[in-house]
Amino acid sequence: METPALSSLTTLRVGGPPSSYIETTGPDELVEAVTRSDDEGTPVLLVAGGSNLLVADDGFAGTVVRVLGEGVSVESDDDGVAVRVTAGHSWDALVERASAEGWTGIEALSGIPGSVGATPVQNVGAYGQEVAQTIASVRTWDRRQHRVRTLSASECGFGYRTSRFKTDRDAFVVLDVLFRLPAGDLGSPVRYAELARALDVEVGERAPLVDVREAVLALRRGKGMVLDDADRDTWSAGSFFTNPVVADATALPEGAPAWPVDGGGVKSSAAWLIEHAGFTRGHGLPGPAALSTKHALAVTNRGGATAADLVALAREVRDGVTRACGVVLESEPTLVGCAM
Repeated sequence: METPALSSLTTLRVGGPPSSYIETTGPDELVEAVTRSDDEGTPVLLVAGGSNLLVADDGFAGTVVRVLGEGVSVESDDDGVAVRVTAGHSWDALVERASAEGWTGIEALSGIPGSVGATPVQNVGAYGQEVAQTIASVRTWDRRQHRVRTLSASECGFGYRTSRFKTDRDAFVVLDVLFRLPAGDLGSPVRYAELARALDVEVGERAPLVDVREAVLALRRGKGMVLDDADRDTWSAGSFFTNPVVADATALPEGAPAWPVDGGGVKSSAAWLIEHAGFTRGHGLPGPAALSTKHALAVTNRGGATAADLVALAREVRDGVTRACGVVLESEPTLVGCAM
């Protein structure tokens, strides 16, 4: 099999070739590939949808293991459905099916690219929902104990855009995820004001599942957050920075959005801070790297950008926000062979 460059496997479309490349189509093949590399002392980079990776122009000095293969197993129970989904399954394909079948709890996560196996790693979230709210357990390959190990949701260390799998990347390989999804025609209570306005409901009210999915997809398309080969604004890793959490609102510029978070502190809007610091949408055009013309949070490849170009732009934005706002933004994508 020809070894592809990482630029062909990632939504940012940058990155050189790995030393070696293996495709897997199910849990057994995935365990075998990772175990073989571990036994040989070869670094491993797992790649599925490639929507959250920024890989250096030199590539990856190790084995890229491509996580492919689809699979959904459904079990009914009194409270809804238990759905076990393989790691390589498309996340949005799962959300689309859930909306059609009447499985609630993930409809606001429509349009997010990537695979099911990546969702617990990032604890992906949008429009008031997080995947951790519906995960019952994650079946993994424990690379240190050399055994299949199932972690309950409480053992996954879920937090805002983080998890045990993200903070200790070399410990586990996600094989499949078990979701518990309530049944019904209406989505979960709408928690996000922008989505509530799009649905013409009040925050806390519910709307039909299919309507919620379509409204979320429309909002994401308007921000360049639904992949489209013809739209350079979507040649990105989605939101490049997470919304910062600070001790209290006094640490933020006057007028900055602030929402209380569990455990103390307040969360603000990274996009607001970026624009407040003077980085408007489209900053950096004509490129080759520039902020999206639709959303200031997305660092985009306008065509021909290198990983170094993208990192330089992200660093410029981060440092500019620190100077102007006194807040240090944290990058969300996984950086491989590059540093901010």
